[in-house]
Amino acid sequence: MTTTATPAGFSTANPFFMTRDADGLIVFLRETFGGTEHLDARTVDVDGLLLHAELEIGGTTLMFAERKPDWPFLPQLTQIYVDDVEEVLARAVQRGARVVTRPTDFFGTTLSRMIDPWGNLWWVYRHGEAPELDWESADGATDAGPAEWTDPDLAYIHRTILEAMPTLGTES
Repeated sequence: MTTTATPAGFSTANPFFMTRDADGLIVFLRETFGGTEHLDARTVDVDGLLLHAELEIGGTTLMFAERKPDWPFLPQLTQIYVDDVEEVLARAVQRGARVVTRPTDFFGTTLSRMIDPWGNLWWVYRHGEAPELDWESADGATDAGPAEWTDPDLAYIHRTILEAMPTLGTES
């Protein structure tokens, strides 16, 4: 008998959310992205707080625990691919999320970002066909200084992450 290193429903790396109101976050994510909770994994600690829960979205399992009173707030930064970015963002906003980067072309892929009501930052992508780029004849396009963005979409994507990151230090 051969056992794989990664169990079914898990990826090589899987996020673990330590948060307040973990059940609320699970409901938010299930309603926003779809997914199925592994109810057999649900474990409650002796203090009554959720110790472990799992939600499978696509081929990845996200794990959750209720943050203990003396545990620090640790926002999660997570990338997710979806079929329809606009639809997912609309569902998220309807449930209290804040869009920080509107859907924007990023080398043929649609990129957006949102912060959920628990203070976690999500990169929401729709994979697309990357354009053919000729970096050799870009005529200095790669010589821009670190703060110079010649493409308005790239400048917007860069600016919105710089604006969003400082807001993650406190819970909403």
